[in-house]
Amino acid sequence: MSKWPSLTDLVEQVRTGQTSATELVERSLDTIAKQSGFNAVISTTEKRARARAKEIDDQIKSGKKSGKLLGVPFIAKDNILTFGGETTAASNILKGFGAPYQSTAIELIEAEGGICVAKANLDAFGHGASTENSDFMVTKNPRNISKVSGGSSGGSAAAVILEMVPFALGTDTGGSIRQPAAYVGAVGYKPTYGLVSRSGVIAMASSTDVVGPLTNTVEDAAYILDVIAARDELDSTTIERDEKGYRISGKTLKGAKIGVIKEYFSEGVEEGVASSVRAAISKLKAQGAIVEEVSLPSLPLALASYYIIMPAEVSSNLSRYDGQRFGHTSASAGNLDQSYSQSRSEGFGKEAKRRIMIGTYVISSGYYDAYYAKAQKLRTKLINEFNQAFSKYDFLVGPTAPTVAFDIGKNVNDPLKMYLNDIMTVAANLTGVPSISIPADLSEGLPVGFQIMAPQRSDRQLLNFAVEAEEAIK
Repeated sequence: MSKWPSLTDLVEQVRTGQTSATELVERSLDTIAKQSGFNAVISTTEKRARARAKEIDDQIKSGKKSGKLLGVPFIAKDNILTFGGETTAASNILKGFGAPYQSTAIELIEAEGGICVAKANLDAFGHGASTENSDFMVTKNPRNISKVSGGSSGGSAAAVILEMVPFALGTDTGGSIRQPAAYVGAVGYKPTYGLVSRSGVIAMASSTDVVGPLTNTVEDAAYILDVIAARDELDSTTIERDEKGYRISGKTLKGAKIGVIKEYFSEGVEEGVASSVRAAISKLKAQGAIVEEVSLPSLPLALASYYIIMPAEVSSNLSRYDGQRFGHTSASAGNLDQSYSQSRSEGFGKEAKRRIMIGTYVISSGYYDAYYAKAQKLRTKLINEFNQAFSKYDFLVGPTAPTVAFDIGKNVNDPLKMYLNDIMTVAANLTGVPSISIPADLSEGLPVGFQIMAPQRSDRQLLNFAVEAEEAIK
């Protein structure tokens, strides 16, 4: 199967009749079926997708239909509410759940003619870095089937590399778009917090959750962001979009001031990862970028802060899954108390239970000040350090993850080792800044992610810089 064209070209082909929405949807569904062994997809929405494709084709024939994503198929992470099938967040507690409404991001894509064809696998509720915490299956890395595809948006990342769709949607709470993008060699974009609505997204940690695209190129990532970035009355945390939009528009590499984060090259980073990223930085310097090392002293504590704040919010957000109103209900419960406890015990996996317990502990009476309050103070300190760094540099760079994709099963029984995979991505979520992972060179035959961060609301500038960086380091 040949690679998908760019989104710009694909839309033009549909608009001019060189291909049809139906042909694109069938190509996508056929590829999903052929690549099912990678476990990237939990379910398809083929009936609705085919109906929407036919409707779009009929409208094109009558000269009435236009849109930025006219007839383009895509896959949504299964914690994003969509019509046409179940939305499970890869958890048994939501197995069989049909969304009563669609997320704002999906609505915006569909308004431009996009067609959701499937729901991607993830770590249940987004709790993980490898999809091994999915209650249904483990997604295999398209580059090496013995390796993980990353998480929690591992299914979305793998789907793009497997050519199932031209783009997929993921969510990024502590790195869950960028880390899997790094592991499989895709482009993963985490927008500024609040730029994309979280309405209709199953909440993990509400103060850091962000919806973003996984694509093959930076240009396509910018194309999708331009569609889904919008103020939304259903999400009070959303912010105004840049009036200039997010499509690639100009050169920003020459003369750009780049801060190389010193702490991201410390102990624990694989030598192959460090050398690949340093080689990428050298190529940017050769193209005229101004490169200096910068230190963010609180950065080594970012992971500890995140793994206090995030479980606290998880504990609160998962309390709604009680077996009474929707989702799994224990059939053997004899009374209401048993129904609560047994439904949650049967429906939640080990990692969800672990995070609920940690979160409940750190916000409980007597421990709030010792843990949660300190973590929030550290978060504020990180924000101040990032702001200070961005007063001097346009962009901050480093590896996306400390290692390349690891073996399936290697870290599954060691939660602390699993959490360490987020060590280079969580700071962008805690501080709310936009961040992108683009492929650098290979290490041990596996992709390495190169991470670029910019100040809050500088998404347009970041994407314009990243598209040039992408070209420079190929």
